Amino acid sequence: MTRISARDHWNVRYRERAWPEEPSSWLVENLDAVPPGRVLDVAGGTGRNALWLAARSRDVTVVDASDVALEIARARADTRGLPVSTVAADLTTEPLPDGPWDAILLFHYLDRRLFPALLEALRPRGVLLGAITTVRNLERHDRPPRRFVLGLHELPGLLEGYELVRYEEGWREDHHDARFVARRP
Repeated sequence: MTRISARDHWNVRYRERAWPEEPSSWLVENLDAVPPGRVLDVAGGTGRNALWLAARSRDVTVVDASDVALEIARARADTRGLPVSTVAADLTTEPLPDGPWDAILLFHYLDRRLFPALLEALRPRGVLLGAITTVRNLERHDRPPRRFVLGLHELPGLLEGYELVRYEEGWREDHHDARFVARRP
């Protein structure tokens, strides 16, 4: 059996269907927590959150393994006249784009080994904001696979070294997520 790369896997997924353009409701509700300045959207796909923040005067970079997703993000940014940068990188094997960042977005991407690097990439008082699917989601959906979902109440333990500003777990928009705003001291 041949194993395909993360890049190839996600390129296929992004070619197969349309992806939402609306930003995460958690991001919209917590805009006040996102400082002005440089923002990194980790595994940002087609840029739905990045474009929304760029329209609100943030300097946003999307990093994703999928070339296809990043092409869509760039096209959407160009159409709207928004300055969004993109970086193709598989974060399971490649480092984060150079910081420091004033904020980092982490929506629906889980690599537990990445959390210390995210903390280091933030400026002091920088913010990590996002939502990650929990195991309860598998009660209604067969995706994502178990290794890519959090255990219940697991996330606070992964945020060691951060100040947890806002945190909740629960069903929203038919997904069970851990939603958070954390700050580097």
